[in-house]
Amino acid sequence: MRQATITRSTQETAIAVTVALDGTGRGQIATGVGFFDHMLDQLARHSLIDMEIRATGDLHIDDHHTVEDTGIALGQALAQALGDKRGIRRYGECALAMDDAQVRCALDLSGRPFLVWNLALPAARIGGFDTELVREFFQALSTHGGITLHLDLVHGVNSHHIAEAAFKAVARALRLAVEPDPRRADAIPSTKGLL
Repeated sequence: MRQATITRSTQETAIAVTVALDGTGRGQIATGVGFFDHMLDQLARHSLIDMEIRATGDLHIDDHHTVEDTGIALGQALAQALGDKRGIRRYGECALAMDDAQVRCALDLSGRPFLVWNLALPAARIGGFDTELVREFFQALSTHGGITLHLDLVHGVNSHHIAEAAFKAVARALRLAVEPDPRRADAIPSTKGLL
């Protein structure tokens, strides 16, 4: 059963995340941050990973702690659900177009977190959402999921489209990477024998 539940409670946030890698993309998302909920729903839907995410945080200050801590908990849940990563494809990539925006994602479920971020969001805010938090989320996801994650903006002018294309590109790449490899069902996908 490739699923996991993580709870994280601090003085700033309380997060509960459940993932099921072999799902249908069902998202039950409630963080109190509207645009972020929309992006997390896209992440679930396009990765085909069922995600239940509940977060309460110090939104009276700003959205930063809620977004970052959700990324931490989601990364931990993905890592736990993957276990020793036996039989997965490990790598995923996607070049995703959304209207004016095209975002390229390449990722490796290597256990070695690293974020390469070449994704400029021209507007400071999307509605009330601080666009700097898109990077904060992916940094937390990468670090706590043990994911090498590269995101590159090929082109785009609309910040909403760029951010949404990024979430969808990561989702599609993640879908490929977590899928079982029928040709190597019992193997750990590394020459080291360990990920």
